[in-house]
Amino acid sequence: MQNLEQLQLLIEQELAEINYPNSPKQLYRPIEYVLALGGKRMRPILVLMAHQLFDKDIDIAISPALAIEVFHNFTLLHDDIMDKAALRRRQQTVHEK
Repeated sequence: MQNLEQLQLLIEQELAEINYPNSPKQLYRPIEYVLALGGKRMRPILVLMAHQLFDKDIDIAISPALAIEVFHNFTLLHDDIMDKAALRRRQQTVHEK
């Protein structure tokens, strides 16, 4: 069973390896940007931790864990727009950039 730090590293590595299409840039560049801002990544880590309770093969849970993280970041992006926030994690929000 992997510990919290190992799972955190795994999530960061998997997020860094996502290959976004080149087009349309207006769709994919903001996704890359918001995910690169970092964060605790607790949601995908909890998915992987829960999965480890029932199955040792963590690889099959990585895609669902990443999907939850991408969706969560979309909700943060939407929240920033609705609140007209200028910063997220001390960086420009997507709509400001």
